[in-house]
Amino acid sequence: MGGKNESSSATLELFLKIGLDERTAKNTVANNKVTTNLTAVIHEAGVIEGCNRTVGNLLYSVATKYPANALAHRPVLLEYIVSSKIKTPAQLEAAFSFLSNTASESLHVKEFEEACGVGIEVSVEDIEKTVSEIFELNKESILAMRYRTNVGDIFANIRKRLPWADPKIVKQLVDAKLYELLGERTAADNEKPTKQKKEKPAKVEVHTEIFFSDRPVLRCCNSKEMLDKHLMVTGGKVYSRFPPEPNGYLHIGHAKAMFVSFGLARERDGCCYLRFDDTNPEAEKKEYIDHIQEIVSWLGWKPFKITYTSDYFQELYELAVELIRRGHAYVDHQTAEEIKEYREKKMNKSLRLFDEMKRGMIEEGKATLRMKQDMQSDNFNMYDLIAYRIKFTPHPHAGDKWCIYPSYDYAHCIVDSLENITHSLCTLEFETRRASYYWLLHSLDLYQPYVWEYSRLNVTNTVMSKRKLNFLVTNKHVDGWDDPRLMTLAGLRRRGVTSSAINTFVRGIGITRSDNSMIRMDRLEYHIREELNKTAARAMVVLNPLKVVITNFDSASVMDLEAKKWPDAQTEDSSAFYKVPFSNVVYIEQSDFRMKDSKDYYGLAPGKSVLLRYAFPIKCTDVVLADDNQTIVEIRAEYDPSKKTKPKYILLPCD
Repeated sequence: MGGKNESSSATLELFLKIGLDERTAKNTVANNKVTTNLTAVIHEAGVIEGCNRTVGNLLYSVATKYPANALAHRPVLLEYIVSSKIKTPAQLEAAFSFLSNTASESLHVKEFEEACGVGIEVSVEDIEKTVSEIFELNKESILAMRYRTNVGDIFANIRKRLPWADPKIVKQLVDAKLYELLGERTAADNEKPTKQKKEKPAKVEVHTEIFFSDRPVLRCCNSKEMLDKHLMVTGGKVYSRFPPEPNGYLHIGHAKAMFVSFGLARERDGCCYLRFDDTNPEAEKKEYIDHIQEIVSWLGWKPFKITYTSDYFQELYELAVELIRRGHAYVDHQTAEEIKEYREKKMNKSLRLFDEMKRGMIEEGKATLRMKQDMQSDNFNMYDLIAYRIKFTPHPHAGDKWCIYPSYDYAHCIVDSLENITHSLCTLEFETRRASYYWLLHSLDLYQPYVWEYSRLNVTNTVMSKRKLNFLVTNKHVDGWDDPRLMTLAGLRRRGVTSSAINTFVRGIGITRSDNSMIRMDRLEYHIREELNKTAARAMVVLNPLKVVITNFDSASVMDLEAKKWPDAQTEDSSAFYKVPFSNVVYIEQSDFRMKDSKDYYGLAPGKSVLLRYAFPIKCTDVVLADDNQTIVEIRAEYDPSKKTKPKYILLPCD
């Protein structure tokens, strides 16, 4: 603990040297990640002996806000800061934006300097002129509001005109202009304005209306008879489903989908199906089906039942026939003019044609069954979507019984209804399909589940599209679906990521309807580290050994010391510790010893003490050199059995 405290004190002193106030510096030392980043930035900038406060504050911003995808260009930015070419927060924010877009590509210095306002000097006269103009434009409102004027809006208007102006000078001139216009503050200026309570508007129940034919369909409107029948099956329990298409390996976005669907069922003591949405035999493989089952189990989820959309092909076909009979679907294999004539004359040949499609009498691609929805709707997902298409391809689960296959838009909602799903949960890109979902169930008088959409998982600098992942795999740009560089769950597992770390990450980001949110990769890495710090055993290794002989320790003795298997090992857990032998000969890294000590060096040196991890403080008393008087052969040292010595640095020895 002593070594740790000494190290913290040295770090605090380093942060104070660059002009941070004491409170900020102490808070920074308490945050390991920011401490590591800021220490690295200070060393990269070459200001370990200190700098002025303006530069120090900009360096602190670099340590906390610098874009992770452009680390290669950080030394360049630091040169601009230390040389005062970039000297305002506005310039620094512009630099962050430019470098984030540049990422690891070559940096175009001229474009960078233009984007950051390097070399642009804004005079006090220019600022005064702009402040006067802004005040003149807003004079009436300022006189009315007096010192309750929103000064932030004034600053924003000035920044738009003069983005590189010194903010301190701007503030001084704005304050002076306010005083010139308004004079001294009065008692009325200091009074807090009374807040008027806003009347809450009356709650109005809103439904999603789906127009077709001559009447609207309200969202999730089940008759009492339908609900009674549904409740007889479910017993009032929550029924959800996780419905992946078996056309590739699952990625980390599917981990969130599993957490939502399986998690809801587990929390409410309900049931969750694992349903394979296998309606496209050309893209689906048994390999993908097996993988999905394995990954679901690996993540700790237990399906209530494993089903396939293909299990319901007969029911889906019969319902399609019923949809045609009710006038809500038609077979389309005609030109635009023929379709117009067909609809105007109300000709109905679809039952016969659909039967011919089923019996393989029509060529693939020559006909489809389409739902007769609403071509005048503002929602393109109501434009007579395809319900069935012809594919002379054997099915990986259903075999070669069928040559017509239902579409996702047709099958998904019907199977939800047939399985008595209570909550149909999906990501926001499916929100516009909700209209078609309820239209079809209403048209067939089927039970309607409750549909709710949430934001998909987006992670920075990753490929999350199964189609793009498939392109990378099939074109051999990567080593299969489980390539550790991919964000597939198999790839993460191969990389060594645990299932509990993934589940903890997904739980931590929460569930929202904000579809533009982007989760940083380091947030996932944080949860991985937290998990590994509790479970992954560590070992002490010396790659370039340097012999250390402890002269005051008996050469015939060996002392067993306790070492942690992992950083977050609990004291009461004996299995989290292992024995490390301590004798009079140990080995340290060659880089952890210098013949000459210095202030910024915390390793071992002649006459200096360090702490051997899990052992004792040692002090270098002698150095044995080779015949060339330069190569170090071994170090002689004495250990402190009482541990009264409090060194600044901890070494990792090997016996």
